[in-house]
Amino acid sequence: MTKVKLGIEKLLTNPPHWLREKRIGLLVNQASLDSHLSYTADLLVQSYPHNIKALFGPQHGIRGEKQDNMVESPDFMHNRYNIPVLSLYGATRIPTREMLDPIDILVIDLQDIGTRVYTFISTLAYCLEAARQHGKKVIVLDRPNPIGGEKVEGNLLKDALRSFVGLYPLPMRHGLTIGEVALLFNNHYQTGGELEVIAMEGWSRPMLFQQTGLEWIPPSPNMPSPLTALVYPGQVMLEGTNLSEGRGTTRPFELCGAPFIDPHKLKTALQKRNLPGISLREIFFQPTFNKWHNEVCGGLQIHVSNPHTYKPYFTTLAIIQECRALYPHHFCWQPPPYEYEREKMPIDLILGDIRVREAIEQYQDLHALEASWQEELNEFKESAQHYFLYN
Repeated sequence: MTKVKLGIEKLLTNPPHWLREKRIGLLVNQASLDSHLSYTADLLVQSYPHNIKALFGPQHGIRGEKQDNMVESPDFMHNRYNIPVLSLYGATRIPTREMLDPIDILVIDLQDIGTRVYTFISTLAYCLEAARQHGKKVIVLDRPNPIGGEKVEGNLLKDALRSFVGLYPLPMRHGLTIGEVALLFNNHYQTGGELEVIAMEGWSRPMLFQQTGLEWIPPSPNMPSPLTALVYPGQVMLEGTNLSEGRGTTRPFELCGAPFIDPHKLKTALQKRNLPGISLREIFFQPTFNKWHNEVCGGLQIHVSNPHTYKPYFTTLAIIQECRALYPHHFCWQPPPYEYEREKMPIDLILGDIRVREAIEQYQDLHALEASWQEELNEFKESAQHYFLYN
């Protein structure tokens, strides 16, 4: 299998001559590596030892050790490079003038996972907006969308529900690489700064991560495998409920459940829906942290048998709908706060449209619900194609 050549490798193979004249900031984390597992920060500090003036870290921290939902990272001095590491998930999520003053160019190299609510693309959007405001250039080093670039799923985010888990009207599964998202934000949604994307070589839209020849490095603590990324566009919705999404286990997002759930009863109800591309396994698990920690939960594990027919968003809508119908006195929506929003319901921020929650509550036909957003989804796909870097 030939490895995909990443944006960082393309940059170092053919670096622009003017880069040596610029002061550089790097937005990276522990998953920012080349195909030989050398860190992007190390590679660029070695290549431009006098140019790197600051490092920036996204949610979970530049070292990837922080847990989810408002677990902030501090600023600190890098012990080897002796340059500041500035948190974009701490006192601020938007780069300030003071943060950007020491640099001319911000280089972004983050592994996204193809889902609207994964906050790296919100950080990307804020960086593009701040760079335009303060006269800086952004270079995005592209990486694969680990769940592929063909499948797009879900309703579009409504403006009234914009938050750090959704700043622009994307569907839940957007089908773009982080470089393509940057182009979409910059040109279609007019964040509008000076932007350059260094594309990959050897990646194509049908590819799942397992086909890239690259090693999977978890971009966040609860994203341990490419399979986690595949189920995430659906299972992330569980964060807006009192169901465990498997945090505190070795299979986050693949597992779901709660102490009040009878696994057999839930599986029987879901089997009647003939959900494509998966098998459901009845399980019991005991989270070591997060929701229901140290309590035994009944639930299910999603086993993806056909990633090409599996619809993660639709599947988890069905799981939530059945849990709410089977356990109306136990199931509930989580209250705020959620990702710095202290008034709106977390589930609404995640779903991006109040009508979707209402359809779950009213036990509406999910196929009809899915059909209701196809027109806006098709419009998104048509717009997004203008920013494709790969066929």
